[in-house]
Amino acid sequence: MKKDKYCIGEVEKMCSIAKKTLRFYDKIGLLSPFEINDNGYRYYNKENLYTIPVIKYYKQSGFTLENIKKVMNEYDYQFIEESFSEKIKDLEELENELLMKKRSLEDWNSLVKEAKMVIDYKLDDIKVKYLEPDKLVFHEQTFEGDYISSVINIEFTNYLEEIKNAITGPVIIEFSSLEDKIKGKTQKIKMLQKNLIKCDSELLSDFGGGLVIACYHIGSHKNILDTYKRMCEWAKLHNYKYEDKCYERYVMDYWTTKDVEKFVTEIFIKIKG
Repeated sequence: MKKDKYCIGEVEKMCSIAKKTLRFYDKIGLLSPFEINDNGYRYYNKENLYTIPVIKYYKQSGFTLENIKKVMNEYDYQFIEESFSEKIKDLEELENELLMKKRSLEDWNSLVKEAKMVIDYKLDDIKVKYLEPDKLVFHEQTFEGDYISSVINIEFTNYLEEIKNAITGPVIIEFSSLEDKIKGKTQKIKMLQKNLIKCDSELLSDFGGGLVIACYHIGSHKNILDTYKRMCEWAKLHNYKYEDKCYERYVMDYWTTKDVEKFVTEIFIKIKG
């Protein structure tokens, strides 16, 4: 014979829900037993039981218990539709936020792997490579030789937040003059970074799309000019003409480690023609 009421222990087993949770649902008015006898024993009927999977579904979809209570007790279709639409919008925003965090961590992780490979195999040979064309978020600044304030760049970070974008790796600096760079002079630069979030074209600067002389500099930025001089000598030896513009791509830096000997910086010097 089919039962018409179930004690709280039976409901716990049948619906995989803790007695403590059932008591709490009763306390907030979300799901109350149809009968509580003189001894305080709680009994649930079939209607109560069928409500439990519905509550679980709403919880799975991200609704709060208070929202579930409102939706389940509201029989206006417009209200229900608006509640669902609002929750979908919330979840889309959360999805975008999680996707952005995932992409940022993937970028950072790939830089760590790249730096490890460069250090392990001492990949500091000079070579010619082609940089794929790209468009990067940029911010014009002045470089005075202070690397830490340029790489962990508060002004650039604030700018990215202002344009509703986010930090990711690698940071790239475009130096306007290779000659001034080697002489240690103050000069205009562009901070460059790929955009995690789509933005207007006027906020982007062209990068790549040509041949460059490339070399990894391993170690502190204090002696990075030695690598520049080595690259210029290599270019002269191999009859390469280059532009008075260069780039530094920070693979491993202050963002990841305080050990300057493990810093890895990739330098690009644009080849003419």
